[in-house]
Amino acid sequence: MSASPKSLLEIDISKPRYDQSTYVGRAKHFLQVTNPLNVFATSNALENARSIVTKHRLKEPLPDGFTVDDLWSAKILYDSAFHPDTGEKMNIIGRMSAQVPMNMLITGGMMTFYKSTPAVVFWQWINQSFNALVNYTNRSGDAQLSNSHLLTSYAAATGGALTTALGLNHLVKNASPIIGRLVPFVAVAAANCVNIPLMRSQELMEGTPVYDENGNRLGLSKAAARDGIIQVTFSRISMAAPGMVLVPFVMNRLERQGTLRKVPWMTLPIQVSLVGFCLTFATPLACAVFKQKAEIKYTNIESELKEKLDQQFGDNPPNTLWYNKGL
Repeated sequence: MSASPKSLLEIDISKPRYDQSTYVGRAKHFLQVTNPLNVFATSNALENARSIVTKHRLKEPLPDGFTVDDLWSAKILYDSAFHPDTGEKMNIIGRMSAQVPMNMLITGGMMTFYKSTPAVVFWQWINQSFNALVNYTNRSGDAQLSNSHLLTSYAAATGGALTTALGLNHLVKNASPIIGRLVPFVAVAAANCVNIPLMRSQELMEGTPVYDENGNRLGLSKAAARDGIIQVTFSRISMAAPGMVLVPFVMNRLERQGTLRKVPWMTLPIQVSLVGFCLTFATPLACAVFKQKAEIKYTNIESELKEKLDQQFGDNPPNTLWYNKGL
């Protein structure tokens, strides 16, 4: 779609291309942002995307022949690699576009080697190390965590996952094989409930930035941080559920039919492939459950922030505030 330089500058790229008030619009947005192919973008491509976005924000002329689709492609690539609050380039493994390739390998390993205690310890440790990096990379606002805080959060989440996995394995060792195959999912869900709040605990203690409808920062809200962390935790568990719940039933059936006994070396490749297929769709669909630019009502924020806004706005404070919930 060709467009004049002036009309390109009139496009509002501060918001996603698709309507974020609807689930379908959010799903379309995250299908593009979490596209695994974005991981392979070169440093030059990412810097070019940042340059295009920066020029557009400053109302500077864009390259000759630039189209609307070119502009949105640059914005999507920018969103996939740069933090929405700080503008910093995110660690490549922590980006949401790396979720599918990384999680399919790690999850496949957890679900294949779930019986051996050393293997459970190894794969849960790998998974929590990856989750800790993702949670830190995609934290809301510009929160900074000390090394000791990061280490404490990481150790607690890893310990929680290992305790859950090993404890459940002991409890279900005489149960149906399908029950044993579901243990990794329960461990992952439990760990998410520990890892995400701990990794973002500074937001809970100090608050996450909240803004008015024009993007003006109004202060920090602990209530918004709490709501955002709850939403992210739910989304992460939903993201893992299809692959870690449905695939075990498929693998259990293949085992009962004797297929895996004939070619046992295919167990890992089959599970990784099936999990990857599930994650390709589950990742963007789970991210889209809640709005990225989340809302919180004035009546639901803490009293300290209310007092500040009352002083600033008098009898007419904003009814709704917005914040980045994180991913």
